[in-house]
Amino acid sequence: MERAATLARIGNQILGFMATVMIITMLAYGGYSLWDVYVTYSGAFMSSDLMKLKPGEQGSNAPTFEELRRINKDVKAWLTVDDTHIDYPVLQGVDDMEYVNKDVYGEFSLSGAIFVSYKNKEDFSDPYNLLYGHHMDNGGMFGDVMEFIDEGYFNRHRTGKLFLPERTYDLELYALIECDAYDKYIYNVENAIDDMEGFQAYVKETATHYRDINVTADDQIISLSTCVDAQTNGRAVVLGRMVSTEQTG
Repeated sequence: MERAATLARIGNQILGFMATVMIITMLAYGGYSLWDVYVTYSGAFMSSDLMKLKPGEQGSNAPTFEELRRINKDVKAWLTVDDTHIDYPVLQGVDDMEYVNKDVYGEFSLSGAIFVSYKNKEDFSDPYNLLYGHHMDNGGMFGDVMEFIDEGYFNRHRTGKLFLPERTYDLELYALIECDAYDKYIYNVENAIDDMEGFQAYVKETATHYRDINVTADDQIISLSTCVDAQTNGRAVVLGRMVSTEQTG
């Protein structure tokens, strides 16, 4: 009986130890998961140091693109959509995968970077320019593109700016499209460029929300694309007309 009691005590101690280890492991994993989520979402917004390098209007004391390109030579522009979280440098990789999980510093990041398709000219001189960004639930990157699905939000947010080394464009936002990742016009840059008249007709016909600003086949267009969620091929895309306003030197 005494031996049985001793074995029982030892067994209870072992079970208690194992339970403690499991609890500590679960707490550690939970803590790591929370830390990982925090890092991912905080990385989706620009640091205050990087925001100080945002180019400005002509004649201002804002930094130049040379300072941004010292960080990464792949920086091609800076995109701002007024009254949203979208306020980022725009990069261009050797393909459309390079900056999916790489930030402006060239380091691994689940939130990636905002980037223009490698099929576009780096100076944004194409009739159609396609930009990509992750859908972050906290509004980071292109998370706010999803907000345009709401008609009220779409109606309230109409403008933005695209800063380039040599000029600035005003952006006049006019359409929100919900499509899939294989859309024949939105994700086929060459097809869109070769048939801008057909592209504009397609946008007007298929848009969830459309604002008639008299867009023509001769206008330059920018599109901001993001995933609806991580499990589907659904995409949300905001389109805007690019209007050159000034040389930025």
